[in-house]
Amino acid sequence: MNEKLLKNADACYRLAEQEAAHYFKSLSEQLVQNMVAPVLIKDIQSWKQNHIHPFPLLSIFSRGKGKTGSEGYHTYIQWLDYTGKLDNYLDRSISYIYMRDLGKALDSPDTQTRVQRTVDSLKNHLIDSNPKNPGSKLEMFTMAGMYRLAQKEGVESTMIWVMDKLKTVSSHIPEGMDAEEAKRKLIKIIAGVILHVVEEMDAEITPEERTRKLEEAIRLGYSYGLTYPFIDDLLDAGVLSNQEKKRYSDLIRSTLITGSVPELDQWTGKNAEFIRFAHSELRDAFEYIKSLQRPETRNSFFEQSYVFFNSQEVDRVKDLSNANYTNEELYIPVILKSSSSRLITRSVISAPEDEGFHNRTFLYGIYNQLADDFADMFDDLNEERVTPYTYYLKYHDKRSDLINPFELYWTVIYNLIHNVYRSDSKTREVILDRAINGLKRFKKRMGTNKYNEVMKLFASGNPTFNKVLQRMVRKADDVDFFDKLLRDHMITNLKSERKEQEAFLDTIETVRDQINDVLSISEIGNTSSMSEPIIDAANYSLKSDGKRLRPIMTWVMGVNEYGLDKSSIVPLLRSLEYMHTASLIFDDMPSQDNAPKRRGRPTLHQVYDVATAELTGLFLTQKAVEEQTSLDQYDPKTVLRLIRYSSQIVGDMCRGQAMDLDSRGKQLTLEQLNTMCFYKTGIAFEASLIMPAILAHATELEMEALKRFSRHAGIAFQIKDDLLDVEGDQNVLGKPIGKDAENNNTTFVSILGAIGARKAMWEHYCFAMETLQEIPRNTTFLKHLLNYLVNRDR
Repeated sequence: MNEKLLKNADACYRLAEQEAAHYFKSLSEQLVQNMVAPVLIKDIQSWKQNHIHPFPLLSIFSRGKGKTGSEGYHTYIQWLDYTGKLDNYLDRSISYIYMRDLGKALDSPDTQTRVQRTVDSLKNHLIDSNPKNPGSKLEMFTMAGMYRLAQKEGVESTMIWVMDKLKTVSSHIPEGMDAEEAKRKLIKIIAGVILHVVEEMDAEITPEERTRKLEEAIRLGYSYGLTYPFIDDLLDAGVLSNQEKKRYSDLIRSTLITGSVPELDQWTGKNAEFIRFAHSELRDAFEYIKSLQRPETRNSFFEQSYVFFNSQEVDRVKDLSNANYTNEELYIPVILKSSSSRLITRSVISAPEDEGFHNRTFLYGIYNQLADDFADMFDDLNEERVTPYTYYLKYHDKRSDLINPFELYWTVIYNLIHNVYRSDSKTREVILDRAINGLKRFKKRMGTNKYNEVMKLFASGNPTFNKVLQRMVRKADDVDFFDKLLRDHMITNLKSERKEQEAFLDTIETVRDQINDVLSISEIGNTSSMSEPIIDAANYSLKSDGKRLRPIMTWVMGVNEYGLDKSSIVPLLRSLEYMHTASLIFDDMPSQDNAPKRRGRPTLHQVYDVATAELTGLFLTQKAVEEQTSLDQYDPKTVLRLIRYSSQIVGDMCRGQAMDLDSRGKQLTLEQLNTMCFYKTGIAFEASLIMPAILAHATELEMEALKRFSRHAGIAFQIKDDLLDVEGDQNVLGKPIGKDAENNNTTFVSILGAIGARKAMWEHYCFAMETLQEIPRNTTFLKHLLNYLVNRDR
């Protein structure tokens, strides 16, 4: 590495250290002078007027309903709105974000106007997206919800890009790291960068320029956010060996000092594949950030990045068994990493220099970090990490010189309220709200006995202040924050999504195996050997590696949601797969798609001949009807209704295929293509849901919703097929790609292009998700089926 560059980086870090040391000295002096507690007691006495009050009977019952944890996210928002608390709740939450993330002073009229505008917009969205309200919109942090938000701003393509990236990153997170937490942090950082970019926009910005800046913000947020799972979390986890950590850290250090990403060279061992992926993603992210840096802000970006990384490294290599760290060694890296993590966001977007932002953010960072370290102290202690809290826990009785981090935390609060923000009442309100909320959350999580034990150690230095403080922790109300509720809600949702997806995949495999076991057609007794090739051919097609999605949908909805007997619907499952397999046989014919392979094997007409394939398709079609007549545990009129509906569906499928054949060499309109694809694909999804609904005597309203879902799901499925035919891996698909172009077929890709086709697929995905909200059943399986349809690679 160039020695001059290294010296410059070290000089930059030493300069930042000096600034942090000066700040730490100022805090230490305020703490030693015992000037903090009396002023804070007065602050709290004033603050408590809005937070300690008797509760009327209705409020007591309402509070019990509202405080249901992260699972009660929507219920709690609804309760806040009902009790008239939602505006204040959102105001303190958004004010806190403007102060913490955007470095704003809350006494500024412009900041107050922006906060109110954000509060009004967020309130409307929260009320509109509450599933308890009729006609509610999709929730913000679902894939469909994020896509709908992106549509409003014209950034759909970028949103599709980042959703694909989030999925890819999550799938590559190794064992020993938290994939859900990585995804949550990435989303949080992307949102933070977007906030900064929006804040920098002029009021007169054109719609086109706004869209361009938002697209850049999403990509910049992802690029910067990658550093958390692929640098911070990776180096903190036990995934890499010490030697690998050293080598990986050297790569990052070299990148930040030289401005270019070194080649990975040879990397062996069990982590090699993951490291190659992380290196590739980080290299692309770094180059993207660098490409958007303006010359006048480039140095600031590299300097802040190096300070952030190096301060973390300084803390990371500390050993909890070392009893000799000074207070400066404990706190200066904390000041540096907590401030630079915020400062770097502004440099990432190449925002102009803002001395007020820099000063406020630099002084504010340790407040957040000490609060986080307090909350995590026992987890950190178990991992033997050195933080001011874990070190004080271990050595307070041996080192009288150690500064109590809890006392320093309240000194920081005093300094922020009175020295940084000039005793502004709104700032005092928000900071004390946050501090008391943090203690209440810790007490609830740890339990009263453990909490009291912790307070006895950390808060015993000033009994008068501690008495006032603990009364606030017990009695104060209206100190909760939306970002904490949202964080808990996202964590719960992401974990729930993972469990649901695992259950979905397990259900798919289990039911698929059960269906495969009952599909084979036995030879018909007393039949000449001349008919055997038809049965053999049918079984050849049925035994292929099919997904069995249609009968699986029927089984799940029929058994789990409608309560139908498993054994009673076996004939229906067979009939659905027989009809579907027959349609594939006809589809593959030389007169139609002329496909050589299906599901990784030669198509039926290739193995036998065209005539046998045609007869096998007819045979399976009539076998499907025969199976439906075997639904003898159901009322004959109901079965007759099902057969009539099934016959109509087969006719519609034939109509769709005829439309497909007639369209060869012609340019269809999008409307014609949507209609054709529904008849070819969506109608079969519809049948899989409507047939068990018919047997269960579901209402017409419910069946109409199921039909709308099927239409949009089927078209989304077909668009994904069209995209895979252009972009897929034929080894994964089990069939050649490019067949649509070869056959001169009109597809969504040929009409809309790949980008437009993806937008159309996500549009139908959103319509299908929105329709699920109208179905009075547990639709978790259908939700994950829809996710599978648009995210599959085969």
